[in-house]
This record gives sequence, C-alpha cells and structure tokens, in this order.
Amino acid sequence: MAKLSSNWKKLSTKLQKDTKKGPVQKPKPKSKPKKQPSKLAVHHIGYLAVAPTTPTTTTTPPPKPSLATPLEYALWTQSEPIDILAIPKSAKPLPQSTTGTSYDSRKSDAGRYIALDCEFVGLGPDGAESALARISIVNYFGVVLFDSYVRPQGKVTDFRTWVSGVESFHLRDAIEFRRAQEITGELLKGKVLVGHAIKNDLDMLYLGHPKSMIRDTSKFKKFRAIAGGKAPGLKKLAKEFLDVDIQVGQHSSVEDARATMLLFRLFRKEIESASKK
Repeated sequence: MAKLSSNWKKLSTKLQKDTKKGPVQKPKPKSKPKKQPSKLAVHHIGYLAVAPTTPTTTTTPPPKPSLATPLEYALWTQSEPIDILAIPKSAKPLPQSTTGTSYDSRKSDAGRYIALDCEFVGLGPDGAESALARISIVNYFGVVLFDSYVRPQGKVTDFRTWVSGVESFHLRDAIEFRRAQEITGELLKGKVLVGHAIKNDLDMLYLGHPKSMIRDTSKFKKFRAIAGGKAPGLKKLAKEFLDVDIQVGQHSSVEDARATMLLFRLFRKEIESASKK
C-alpha cells in the first residue's frame, strides 16, 4: 500500500507539471498560402494589356470587353479605304468570324505602324511643369501594345484630373519613368510612329526617333486647313473627319492614340507621300 501511495505521488506530480505546460497542441495541417493578386499599373483596355515587366503580344486572346468603342470597332474591322459611314455612332459588339470569335491573333502583332499618346500631370508652383503620368501605344488595328501609369519624376502639385484622367491612387503602383522609357524605346525600334504633335510626347520621354519614321497628323496640310493653317486639335479632327466625339470630359491616352491612328489610316497614302517630300 505504501508502494502504491508512493507511485501515485510520482504520477500526480508529473500530471501537475504537464498541466502547467498547457494542453498538447495538435500540429495544424499545412495549408498553401493564399496567392495575392498582383497589382499592375495598367489598364485592361482593348485586346491586349501589357504588364509593366515587358512589352509583348499574344496569340491567345485574353478576356476583352463585349462591346467595342466606335474607334476600336472601325480600326479592327475596316481595311483601307476607311468608310466613314461605317463607323458606328456608339459601342457595339465586334462581328463574329466563321470560327465563332471576333479575335484575330494576326492583328495583335506590333506590325509596321504604332500610335503613341501620353497624359501629363503638373509639378512645381501651380502645377505649371508637365510630367509624364500615363503612356499608351496601340498598333495599326487599335490593339493596345502598352498602356501604363508612370510615376512622375517629382512631387505632383496638380493632377489635372479634369483633362488627364489621372488621380493620385493611379500612381501608387505606377512603373518608374525609366522603365516606361525603356519599354517605349523597344517598341519604337524599326516602327513608323504615328502621333498628334508627337514631338511633345517624345520630348517628355527623352526619346528620339528618325524623322523619316514619324507621321504627325498635326502637320498634315488637309488637317491644318480646318484650323486656318495652324495645328488643329485632335478632338476637332476626330469630329470633322471621323464624326466621332473624343475627349468628352477626362482624356484617355488609349482613345487619343486610336483616334490618331484612324485619322492616319483615313489619309495614309497622302500622308506617306507628303513625308517623302
């Protein structure tokens, strides 16, 4: 009996020690960490949207809007000569091909012609100094090759949202200026660059391009004629020659790039001929 009492005391002491240590925890099954969605400073506009890492094209169509804007529709569906009357007055679905899709992978390539447009914010006193905040590049068919917000090189004092469409939250995950410059430079190589007053955009990007490879719609005589020989605004040209309203409220560099490309395609042969003189 004395031996049993002694053993019980030992067991009791051990149980008390184990209790102080707390209950035994069962190992939790390992679970895979949830994958956080990556933040991309790009707009998923049009057929392609390129992440800030590298410009590319794809043969596999990503999800795209069910409706195409008038500019998007005309660029995608029309060949030259452009039929102004066939440009829709509002957004509409793209026509389906015999394969049951409106997507043509051949049109997603960068091709020979690309159009570029930028949006700017203001730096310094009263936001008087312009700085790049968004850049968009589309191809001959209006496909977005590159579209990204860009972190301005300085403190923004005026976002110019009413015209630029840029707000502070857009720039939180924006790519660095140098990266935007590198991507644009790569896309420009060997391409005919279409733009409206394109020198301003190139100057802000600190990039050059051979004069023989630039097609500036602001310098085309037929376009300047409606502005008394001066450089016409892109909004006015789009309405006058395409009967399309753009820049209604805040601007979109994708929309402006597409408008410029369609204007160029409308008079491509004449503009090309004038560029050789």
